Amino acid sequence: MDARRSDALTFSEDMGPEDRLLRDNSPDPETAWELLERGRRFKEAVNLYETVNTNENFFIGKQWEGVRSNGLPTPVFNILKRDVLFVVSNITTDNLKVQATALASSPDTGVLKEPARILSEEFEAIFTRNHITRLLREFARDAAVRGDGCIYTYWDADAENGQAVRGAIRSELVQNTRVHFGNPNVRDVQSQPYIILESRESLRELRNRAFENSGGDFLGDITPDEDTAISGAERQVDGKATKLLLMWKKEGTGRVMAYECTRGAEIKGVWDMGLKLYPIVWLNWDYVQDSYHGQAMITGLIPNQIFINKMWAMSMLSLMTTAYPKIIYDKTRIPRWTNQIGQAIGITGGDVASAARAIDPAAISPQVAQFISAAIEETNSNLGATSVALGDARPDNTSAIIALQRAAATPSEITKQNLRGCVEELSRIYLDFIGEFYGRRVVDMELPEEVKRAIESEGGEVPETAPREFNFDIFRRIPMQLKLDVGASSYYSEIASIQTLDNLLVQGKIDIVQYLERIPDGYIPDRRGLIAELRRGKEAET
Repeated sequence: MDARRSDALTFSEDMGPEDRLLRDNSPDPETAWELLERGRRFKEAVNLYETVNTNENFFIGKQWEGVRSNGLPTPVFNILKRDVLFVVSNITTDNLKVQATALASSPDTGVLKEPARILSEEFEAIFTRNHITRLLREFARDAAVRGDGCIYTYWDADAENGQAVRGAIRSELVQNTRVHFGNPNVRDVQSQPYIILESRESLRELRNRAFENSGGDFLGDITPDEDTAISGAERQVDGKATKLLLMWKKEGTGRVMAYECTRGAEIKGVWDMGLKLYPIVWLNWDYVQDSYHGQAMITGLIPNQIFINKMWAMSMLSLMTTAYPKIIYDKTRIPRWTNQIGQAIGITGGDVASAARAIDPAAISPQVAQFISAAIEETNSNLGATSVALGDARPDNTSAIIALQRAAATPSEITKQNLRGCVEELSRIYLDFIGEFYGRRVVDMELPEEVKRAIESEGGEVPETAPREFNFDIFRRIPMQLKLDVGASSYYSEIASIQTLDNLLVQGKIDIVQYLERIPDGYIPDRRGLIAELRRGKEAET
């Protein structure tokens, strides 16, 4: 036998589940579950399950969970929750907006100006439909508490969208304990050989979907199993089964393929998702080398929280046992002591002053309170949650307060920029979905010049825009290079923009039409109709 053929046969026999998946593109439940177990072993090796469980408990206030107090009080002064919510709020204060612009390298950027505008409006509609502002706050919160945040996007073919055809883009959060990368040493999503998402679903729902997709041959193999993505007492068989969504990129085409199954049965056979990007956005709070799992903000602060709680507990115990004076009396002269108010106490002979006396309570060292305060202050300060940033300082000097607040926000600036990068990545995933699934839809478009002239020649009123059918397939067919600008669109930035436009109009630098064209939507009713009327008035004057 030829040596090369012998080596090839040996290689084929030694192939692991990943090699079989990428070579054959025809996985089965056994292969998918073997890949899942590989991902779980990595998470156990980095102690992810236990870390996430501990962090979640400390965040919600269960900070004495599993600790033997040995008679100590168990107070909870939860500084972690306030710090986490402060930092998360600080990096998600802006309502982010994505603006699509055709780059100069694109063919005929002038023609693509209107499609880019339509795409920007569609991004805004998708962001509103999916409540992206709220989703990003939860996304950042997961990263701060659990170490990683994950947003999964999918196509809901049955969703109503106001168009003749159904279908809408949906985004949801997925816990990092239920996401498994094919290469756990790399955090880049799009370079992964495969990605697995596991979820818990009811048997009835899984069996119905399996029946719709592949018939009823294996419905009996869909059985309840244990949820291993959580630890502690919550891990139990709850009448549900673990469903796996296995995604990989087909060699040669780069298109994303998918497969759904449980441990013992196929839910949906292999299908082409119609995408070239994995529909996953991944955020590490802090990077860990050679691992796609990050370090949570809470993990490094738990020892501080334990110290604060223990110091308070010991101080409470000291106060409970020694804070009140104790009476010492001579039993040979006073048979029995009573604390009843107004009750006389009789003694037998001797000096009354020497019969009993009170012992002064022991005083707690003032250093205890100082250390507790210092621990809280330093923990907050290192996170940027200073008294000024939290609003606890008196604003005697406005300029100084603003400067200190900006300085306090500096430590979280890198995380804020990473979050904006995730929004840009999410937008590119949306663009992938739009080009594949939207097809032809009715949108407001600017009328062509020839149509405007035809309406004018008939004496009709020329609208600025009109509902027209637009083929979103252009974003898939044309190799359009888009620049996605992610920036703030908050209330204050819009007010600043309007003030700038007002100044330009007052100074005569722009005319009223230019002013109306640039003012944000929603401030002037029927703004486009007003622009059209003003333009017609100018044309009539000339």
